Formats: sequence, structure tokens, C-alpha cells
Amino acid sequence: MGKISPVSSKYIVHSFIQVEGVVDRPDVIGAIFGQTEGLLGNELELRELQRSGRIGRIEVKLETRTGKTNGNIIIPSSLDKAETAIIAAALETIQRIGPCNAKIKVEKIEDVRVSKRHFVIDRAKELLKALTENVLPDSQEITDEVAHSVRMMEITEYGKDRLPAGPSIDDAEEVLVVEGRADVLNLLKHGIKNVISLNGTSVPQTIIELSRKKVTIVFVDGDRGGDLIVKELLRNAEIDYAIRAPDGKEVEELTKKEIHKCLRSKISVEQLNLDQGEFPRKKIYPKVVPRPIQITDEEKERFREMLEELVGTRGAYVLDPESNILGKVPTSELSSTIRSLGTDINAIIFDGIITREIVDIAERANIKYLIAMDSKVKQEDTRLNILTNTNI
Repeated sequence: MGKISPVSSKYIVHSFIQVEGVVDRPDVIGAIFGQTEGLLGNELELRELQRSGRIGRIEVKLETRTGKTNGNIIIPSSLDKAETAIIAAALETIQRIGPCNAKIKVEKIEDVRVSKRHFVIDRAKELLKALTENVLPDSQEITDEVAHSVRMMEITEYGKDRLPAGPSIDDAEEVLVVEGRADVLNLLKHGIKNVISLNGTSVPQTIIELSRKKVTIVFVDGDRGGDLIVKELLRNAEIDYAIRAPDGKEVEELTKKEIHKCLRSKISVEQLNLDQGEFPRKKIYPKVVPRPIQITDEEKERFREMLEELVGTRGAYVLDPESNILGKVPTSELSSTIRSLGTDINAIIFDGIITREIVDIAERANIKYLIAMDSKVKQEDTRLNILTNTNI
């Protein structure tokens, strides 16, 4: 029987099979050919399609446990997309394998050309990176978009904390410390390679050790969170200069001109203390008079159910004033989501821990409730209503 070369196939049908009994690979293949025979007419007869090379070798992988058989069926096809979809649908009509009840579910039809396209793009980036490193200076004529892709590839992981960083940390006399990975990428995009990220709000040991060896400049967002990070670094590391992005802007969104303007206006630690006074040794937040949280039993039950749905997903629900779900986002995108939606949010429910940074952002957006697994912020330290799985 003829078979199609995997190279010439355009689509691959991926199916999952469940059998209420013990069967072997020949039983499954026999059922596929036998039970689809005559179903689709002569032009789509599986045996004839395989003889002519338009359907490839059918791969069946089975596993038997406790008297039941599960597995996968893979069928390569060089038919067009409509004919391939018909063949795939025909598989789901099979209800028995030998004497046993069976169920076949098509999981997806893969376009092989898409996979090849991704390979071409990734390989082209590798080749282009080698080209820009080895050819003469006229390689600068390469388009901005491709140059941007190359710089994205230059990001590395530095130190035992595996912090996102540029490739020139060890060689540079001074380093720029920024808040997150996106900040590193933006600076790399504009040719600044001696940059490293805190990757959070706490100060990693890698940054502490690095600050003792090199001139260290902290470059933070133009908001209260950025000010708090500067204070935290001053308490734990040997910082020489500080830079703050323009009010309301984040380092990750600055243009090349704005970045260089900020770098020229860096402030020494001595000037920072002179202008703003000594930084406190401990974070101090204004106390809020404790008050009972105004929430109905119906709201509490709905919040509890949503929180349980999110356990283990690292996701977050964003709710409108009527407690309807506006959307679900990864917790890593929670801060940017709150900033973009502004005052249209009533509550945030997420699988994680409430931090001071999230509280600050939520307060500016006038959010009423923050609900999470746990909280590092006490209720009396914020005007928000904080709920966790221990009090909801």
C-alpha cells in the first residue's frame, strides 16, 4: 500500500481515541478503513487516497490501563483543507473497535506550512544576527524592525537570581538597574546594553553584590511605585545615582530621545537626600481607621466562587461595578490592565498575593475591592477593601 512522504503533506489530523476494552493498533487501523468505506464516496475513499499518495501512513499510538485503551491517531494529508476536514470528521463516526465501544475525537488539524513558516522566521533571525555581527559597517542599512528583533535576542539571565539583563553587565564600569524585563527590552532596543532588572519589588542579592563592584544607577518609572523602589534600593544596596522617568510614564514606553534625556539628568544619592530628605528606614503608610467591609452575602459568595476558579491558574478576573467579569488576564499583566482600564473597575480577583505595589495602583484607579489568596498589606493601611481566602 502506498504511503505519502511527511515532507509532501500539507495538513496533519490529530485525534484522540478512547476504547472500552483492550485493542491493538491493527484493530484501530482496520476499523478506520472498514467503517469509513463507502461513507464519503469513491473520490474520498481512504484506501484509494492512500494508494494515490494523498493520505499518508496512519500512525496509531495506544496505551492500555485497567482494561481500557487510550491513544492518539495521526493522519497526514495532502488534500485541500475542506477535504481534509471531511476525512477528519469521518473518523468521529467510528463507535466500535472490534467488540468494544470506542470514541474518537479530533483535537486539531495542523497546517504543516505554518510550522515550516515559524521555523523559517526563527532561522532567519539567527542568520541575520550572525550577519550583523560579522559583516562590514554598511549592514546598518538593515531595517529597523529586524534590528529590533536582534536586540530582543540579546537579553540574558544574570547572576544566581537569573535576572533579565543586557549582555554588557560584566564589561561595563556602570550598570543601570530597572524595574522589570520590559524595561530591559526597551533599553536594549535603543542600544543600551549595561542594564539589569530587579524582576520584582524586593532587592535580589545579585543586585546588592553588583552595586558593591560597579557604579550603580537606578532608573525607575515616574510614579509612586518607582519612588518606593528607589528607597528600598538605598536601604539595601550601594546606589550611586537615581533616575526617574517623566511623571506618569514607565521606562518600558520611553522613546530613545526621552531615555537619553533622562540619563543626562541623573541625580547623585547626595543630591537626592538633599532635595527630598533622608529616606525612612522602614516603609511608613498612613493609617486608615479600621471599618467593617460593606459586602453582601451574595457578593461574598460570588467572590469566593471566582477565587476558587482561579486557584492554580496564575490568572485574574477584572469586574465592573455590577460585579460582571470584564475579562481574565495573567497576573503578570495585572498592573498594566488596571492602568489601561482606569476607573471602570470595581473589583480585582486574582490567584496571588496582594502587595503594596498592586494596592497603590488600585487606589489610583479607585477600585473598591482586591480579593486574592493572601495579602502583605493590612486593611488599616489602605482605603480599599481587602479580602482573602481566610476572611471571604
